[in-house]
Amino acid sequence: MSNVPRMTPAKAPYPEAVQAALDRTMPEGVAPLSLFTTLARDERLFRKFFGGGLLDRGHLTLRQRELVIHRVTAQCGGRYEFCVHMAFFAGRVGFDEAGLAAIAHGPADDARWAPEERLLLGLCDQLQAACDIDDALWSALRAVFNEEALLELILLAGFYRTTSYLVTALRLAPEPFAPPFPAPPSA
Repeated sequence: MSNVPRMTPAKAPYPEAVQAALDRTMPEGVAPLSLFTTLARDERLFRKFFGGGLLDRGHLTLRQRELVIHRVTAQCGGRYEFCVHMAFFAGRVGFDEAGLAAIAHGPADDARWAPEERLLLGLCDQLQAACDIDDALWSALRAVFNEEALLELILLAGFYRTTSYLVTALRLAPEPFAPPFPAPPSA
């Protein structure tokens, strides 16, 4: 598989709506992500992608959201996105190097995770394997999360599966500020 990006990102100046979204999304002084500038080639697609992002304050904690995003992107080969989220969020939610390796490579029932986090990892694993959640896991999730949070979890996992398709199929180069994808834990 080639590591050469398959599309040239759009260049500034961007349409007004695209620039406004980039200004809201990117930290000051950080150039827009190549994923965003590649999508900016088509303003409609850019808007649709940004409209589905689920990075706003919703029914999940930031740590819960990032656990799902990291697990799904790791499972789907979306290393670009995994590493972008590592750079921006891992420290804020308490994911250290060993934890990130466990998210990327470890089992859902790893004792390092709190019980509700093990449920979230199991949710990601089942959705990845079968695009479904078995009744036992669904019951366990319902005991912890309300229905709106469950909807958000499924949408979040699906959105980041789609994002993984994009970043992998487009062969996006890692962002210069992003750390490398974690190696599997040593035995």
